[in-house]
Amino acid sequence: MNILVIWPPHIPSYFNAGHHLPTFQVGSYLRQLKQVEKVKCIDAGALNYTWKDIGDLLTQNDFDLIAIMNDFDAIDDFYRFTKYIKTLTPKSKIVTFGRLSKQIPGFFERYDIDAIVHSGDYETSVASYVEYLSGNKESLEGINVRENKEWKKGKQGTFLESGEWQLPDVNEIPYAAYDKMYMRDENKFCGIPQRRELVVNVSRGCPVGCAYCDVHTMQGRKERRLSVDRAINYIQDSFKKRPFEYVSMYAPTFTLNKKWVMDFCDALIEKGSIYPWKCVTTTFHLTEELVKKMSESGCVRISVGVETLDPGAKDSLPKIKQDSEVTFNNIANWCLEYGIELNCFVILGLPGETLEGAKYTMEKIRKKKGRVRPTIYTPYHLLREDMTEEEVSSFNRQLFVDGIIDNDEAYEIYQQFFAEETAPTNVYNKIPESSLT
Repeated sequence: MNILVIWPPHIPSYFNAGHHLPTFQVGSYLRQLKQVEKVKCIDAGALNYTWKDIGDLLTQNDFDLIAIMNDFDAIDDFYRFTKYIKTLTPKSKIVTFGRLSKQIPGFFERYDIDAIVHSGDYETSVASYVEYLSGNKESLEGINVRENKEWKKGKQGTFLESGEWQLPDVNEIPYAAYDKMYMRDENKFCGIPQRRELVVNVSRGCPVGCAYCDVHTMQGRKERRLSVDRAINYIQDSFKKRPFEYVSMYAPTFTLNKKWVMDFCDALIEKGSIYPWKCVTTTFHLTEELVKKMSESGCVRISVGVETLDPGAKDSLPKIKQDSEVTFNNIANWCLEYGIELNCFVILGLPGETLEGAKYTMEKIRKKKGRVRPTIYTPYHLLREDMTEEEVSSFNRQLFVDGIIDNDEAYEIYQQFFAEETAPTNVYNKIPESSLT
């Protein structure tokens, strides 16, 4: 079986290389299957593919299966992409997987496709469809399939243990294109400008379960984590293959397992702290001991979900974030003392938050020398399978969903969200530059 795994062309509202990583992880996993002869992985969005490029790709290859990664940003041209496939390579089967189909799988039944991943890890669910196409009609885990114009519902998908993950080959990931996505720090994307990032999928799953986050619905509430040795070995091997300059530890809550983090930092320190790195976690799961150790091992940025410091929006936050200002002050002071940039996720327009409260949150962070990374409140719980493409695409964390907030208030918040950034990051100065990039 000849398979294409692809992130389709689109105009992104936000870019995070870690969010694109499943394209290559799914491909690496499928290569293990005996039915699979060849897998091609393409991030057409980051590579700025034109529709002529797509036409060439489809016509000049003989794909038996095309696995399309879906997302809120990539839904605008989903119909057009499937139209190209059905027109230029009609024998190809189409399966879609991603953040959006995990939440509203029935939404994709309107398209001329053959299968929809609805649960479990992307790798196991797409692999289940490969097995199904190969004649194993009972193999329907985490996936719905179309038979005779009717949709057949598959059972709940499965989650892989971390030892079963296939870490992708960095040689097929377009990191040079990702460099360009991070070049303008005013966009407030997750990467560090002027330096090349290696993304390592350290863990999946999050027990915190914030209502405004979709990680726990996609990956489950139980955390699964790589061993320290496997993470370190992947970093070392990747740096030998490509000219990376720092590492992004891709995990919903990196410091959830304190012992793991301490062991990981000790291993990096033993190697001379030669790999600058960053991570995402919660303020609740940080201590001064951890911050100090992380700094010693090469950490240059810690991202945390501050969300808001407005007391009126307290009920919109999980309990571990409700004393956020006291905790934030502590974390900010530790990061200043140990030389780590504090990157703060802020959600504008949370229920109960005032415009003054949002302004106060951002001003407070900046006074503490933190980097503000704002998003617009997105009520994922309001997603419905019968929505139009236009309605679904508005869940992009940059525009308010219709009816959520008064138009005048929304306009004022947009003035804050899209305001000029007067203090872009300079944390790249702490990261040695490779002559190869």
